[in-house]
Amino acid sequence: MQFLRRAYERFAALLHELLKFGTVGALAFVIDFGGTNLLRFGVGLGPLTSKTIATVVAATFAYLGNRFWTFRHREQTGLAREYVLFFLLNGIGLLISLLVISFVEYTLGLHDALSYNVAQIIGLVLGTMFRFWSYKKWVFLAAPDLPPVEGVEAQAGPLTTR
Repeated sequence: MQFLRRAYERFAALLHELLKFGTVGALAFVIDFGGTNLLRFGVGLGPLTSKTIATVVAATFAYLGNRFWTFRHREQTGLAREYVLFFLLNGIGLLISLLVISFVEYTLGLHDALSYNVAQIIGLVLGTMFRFWSYKKWVFLAAPDLPPVEGVEAQAGPLTTR
């Protein structure tokens, strides 16, 4: 029974983190996707420059949201360490997106808004999968388990049924 309870608690905690991560991610998506389109088609910047600028802004938002909301219960190993790792890992996620966009823009020669946005979505999905895994592994570490308190049972006395 204890095994099932622990399994349920772990699943519930993971689901809770995923929902918060998804909320922060959805807002960061609006910043990233909307900003990229605004810079690309509104301002007229290049496809990779637009994506890079919007992603940096969205990543800053995502860091703050994930550190102070999604993973606030996890161990804090120093904001400087987390910040550097977070942006390094976001750089890898950005690289994944840029590779997909580059393939569509320069290899396939598709320069229309629909093709660009489909490439953005594919790159974003692949990059998000990488980021969720890597944040949990290297940035927002699991809180250490607290050691059991000795003597609690002795102080309370043995449990008896009458």
